[in-house]
Amino acid sequence: MHARTRFVPQLKYAFCFIFLLIAISSAQSIAQHIDLKTASWIISPNVPSPMKETAPAVLTEEIAKRTGIRIKNGNSWPKGNVPVIAIALASDKTLFNRNIPAVNSSGPETKPEGFRIVTEVNNGAKTIWIIGADARGILFGTGYLLRQLKMSQAFMGKPLLELAGPLNVASSPAYAIRGHQLGYRSTANTYDAWSVAQFDQYIRELAIFGSNAVEGIPFHEDDKPSPHFKIPAREMRIRMSEICRKYDMDYWVWTPATFELKDPAKRQAELDLHEQFYKECPRLNHIFFPGGDPGDNHPSEVLPFLRELQAKLVKYHPKAKMWISLQGFDTEQIDYFYKYLETEKPTWLQGVVSGPGSPPMAETRYRLPKQYQHRQYPDITHQVRCEFPVEKFDQAYALTLGRESVNPRPYAFAKIHAKYAPFTDGFVSYSDGSHDDVNKVLWSMRGWDPQMDVHRIMEEYANFFFSASLGAPSIAASAIEGLEQNWKGPLAENGAVEMTYLHWRVLRRVEEGLENNWRWQMLVFRAYYDQYTRLRLIYEQDLEKQANVVLDAANRGNIIQVMDTALAIVNKANNHVVDRDLYKEIVDLSDALYKSIGLQTSTQKHTPRNPERGVVMDFINYPLNNRWWLADEFEKIKKMTSPDEQLARLKTIASWENPGPGSYYDDVSSVAKGPRVKTVSDDATDVAWWDNGMSRKRLSTQLFQREPALDYDNLDPRARYTIRVAGEGDALLRVDGYRLSPVIYSKEPETFKEWIVPLSLTQDGKISVTFDGPEESQLNWRKQSKISDIWLLKQP
Repeated sequence: MHARTRFVPQLKYAFCFIFLLIAISSAQSIAQHIDLKTASWIISPNVPSPMKETAPAVLTEEIAKRTGIRIKNGNSWPKGNVPVIAIALASDKTLFNRNIPAVNSSGPETKPEGFRIVTEVNNGAKTIWIIGADARGILFGTGYLLRQLKMSQAFMGKPLLELAGPLNVASSPAYAIRGHQLGYRSTANTYDAWSVAQFDQYIRELAIFGSNAVEGIPFHEDDKPSPHFKIPAREMRIRMSEICRKYDMDYWVWTPATFELKDPAKRQAELDLHEQFYKECPRLNHIFFPGGDPGDNHPSEVLPFLRELQAKLVKYHPKAKMWISLQGFDTEQIDYFYKYLETEKPTWLQGVVSGPGSPPMAETRYRLPKQYQHRQYPDITHQVRCEFPVEKFDQAYALTLGRESVNPRPYAFAKIHAKYAPFTDGFVSYSDGSHDDVNKVLWSMRGWDPQMDVHRIMEEYANFFFSASLGAPSIAASAIEGLEQNWKGPLAENGAVEMTYLHWRVLRRVEEGLENNWRWQMLVFRAYYDQYTRLRLIYEQDLEKQANVVLDAANRGNIIQVMDTALAIVNKANNHVVDRDLYKEIVDLSDALYKSIGLQTSTQKHTPRNPERGVVMDFINYPLNNRWWLADEFEKIKKMTSPDEQLARLKTIASWENPGPGSYYDDVSSVAKGPRVKTVSDDATDVAWWDNGMSRKRLSTQLFQREPALDYDNLDPRARYTIRVAGEGDALLRVDGYRLSPVIYSKEPETFKEWIVPLSLTQDGKISVTFDGPEESQLNWRKQSKISDIWLLKQP
C-alpha cells in the first residue's frame, strides 16, 4: 500500500469523475463481446520454426500473466462451441481441413510482415483468425490481437478475457525498419541491470507493438563493466542475438572505431574482434558504423575498413548488411563519401544512417543513390542537450529532471516522425534506458502506420500494460499525455501539473494492483516529481522576492545585517520541505524502480555511471532560487572596502529582475522570464549542466543565446533609454538595424555591457533589438560568446 493519500477537495472530485468514467466504460464493454475464457488455440504446421513455437507462447503467456487463464493447445478443431484462436499463413488454404477465410491477393495480409485478424462464427462456434503473410506477420498479428483484448485477473471479482466485438482488420507496415537500441553498457541508466529474462520480455513487448529490430552495442563495455551487470557483456550480446532469432527480429550492432585506423596493429585487432563476434552470433543482420560519433577517422580510411568487415561478416551471415553514418564528418569528408559511391558503386554497402550530427535527412536522401537505403537514428531518450530538445522547457525541469528522465512525449515525437520519416526506410532509435518506453511504442506504432491516432496508441499502451481493470484505457492514456503537457511553458503558471498529479493519484487508489508494474511506477514517479518541483519553484521564487525587498532597503549602516537577513530568507528552502508526504512517496518510488527495473536515480543508493544519466534524485532539491549565488556574492561584497561600492552591488542584485517602472528585464532563454524575446535557442538549457549539475552560478547565467532578438513597445517617446546586457564575450548590438557603440563593455561572466539608445529611435514608442554573431568558429562552443540577460532601462 502506498503512502497515505490526503483527500483534498480537488482529489475527491477527480476520484468521483474518474470512477464514473470507469463505470460507464465497463458497462459498455459488457454490451458486446467475445468471451475467450474457455478458448483454445491451433496453429498451421506450415508456420516455420521458431515462430511456430514463439507466437503461441507469446499469446498464451501474456494472457496468463494478466488473467490467470492459460488457453490450451487444441491440436485440432475442438467440438462444441469452444472459441478458437486459429493461426495460419496467408498461403494456407485450409487449417486442419477447415477453409481459412479468403484473403485479398493484393491486401496487406500478403505483404511482408502483414496480417489479417478476422472473427468468424460457424454453427455458434467463434473463431478469431490470425492470418500472417509470413512468420513476422504471424507475430505482429498476435501482438495486434493482444493489444485489443480486455484482460484482468479480477474484474468485478472474476477473471476477464474478452474481445470487445467482431474484427476484420488487415495491416502491413509502412516502413521496413522499426527498431530500438538496447545497449547493455555502463552508460545506460537501466539496461545494464537487466537479466537475460528481462531483455527477452522487453524485446517481446517491443514486437507486440510492431518493432522488428534491436540494436546492441558489442565491444565497448568489455573493459569497463557496470557493477550492475548480471552476466558479462560478451555473453549478453550473444544472448540478445538468440532472443532476436526467437522473435524473428533483426539484430543490429553499433560498432564505432575509436582508434586511429591507420594503426595497422589496432586495425587488425579490431577486425579479429569483429570476426570472432560474427562467428559466435546465431543471428546478425546489420552492422552500423557511426562515421565520426565517436571516432575521428577520414572516410578514406573508414570505407576500406568497412569493406573488409563486410567480407568477414558474410562468411558467417551471408545476408547481413553493412551501414555507415556521416555523423561528425565535415563538408570535405561528406563530399568524399558521395564521390566514392559514384565512382566505386560499392555493393557491400547497404545504406546510410542519419543521427545527431549528421547532414540534413532530406539532403542525405537526395544525394544518396537510389540503390542505397536510408535509416534514421533518432534520439528519443533525452530532452535537453540532444537532437530533439523539449521546446520551451522550463529551467526548473532542466536543472532537476535534467537530460534523461522519464520522458513520454507522444505528440512531439509523432510530429518529429512525420517530418523526417518520408526521407527514410525506417528507424532504429537511440535509447539509454527504460525511461523512454512510451516513446519507443509511439515510434514503433507510427513506423507501422504513420496515420495512427496518437491517443489511440496511448490507449493500446494502457490497455496492454495496465489491464482492463482500469475500465477505460482512455483515462490512463490521458494521464500519460498529461505528463507531456506538464513540460509546456512556464512551470509556475502551468496549473495542469497539479491536475495531472491528481489524475495519477486517483488512478493509484483505483488500481493498487499495479504498484509493482515498473511502467506504472515510472509514470506515477514523473507526475509526483513534477508536482513537487512546481511547489518548490513557487515557494523558492517567492522567498527570493522577499529577500530582494530586504536588499532594496539597504543603507550604509546596515549592509551586513541586510545580507544576513536576505540570506536567511532564501535559505529557508534548505530546511523546508514543501510537501513532506509527497517527497517521501517520490523517494519510495525511486527505490521501487531500482528494484523492479534497475532504474538508477540516486548516486548514493544505485551506483549509476554518472549523475547526468537520469539520476534525478540527486537534483530533486537543487535550488530553484539564487540562494547559492547570493551566498557567494555576499562573500565578495563583504571583502569590498568601499561601503558605496557594497551598497551599489546590493542595489543591482535587488533590482536584477525588477528594474523599476518603465524599465524591462528579460532572461533571454527562460520560458518564464523572457516575454519580449522572439528567438528560441535550439537547446537553451545546454549549459544547465555545469559542475556535474551542481553549478552555483546565477540561474539566468546558466541559460543563454548567441544572437537573441527582442521587440519593445509602449515606450515613452520623451524618455532616454539604456540597454544593458549580461553574458560573456562579445555582444554586437543593433537597435532598429543600427549598430550602436557601447559606453560600458566588459566581457567577463556576469558583468555588464551598456549602450545609450538614441532618442530618434524611440520616438515611435517601440524598438527592435538584435545582435550580430561574432566570428568565433575557431573557438569551442563552450568558449563562444553568450548573452543571458537583457535590460531596457528608462533613465530618470
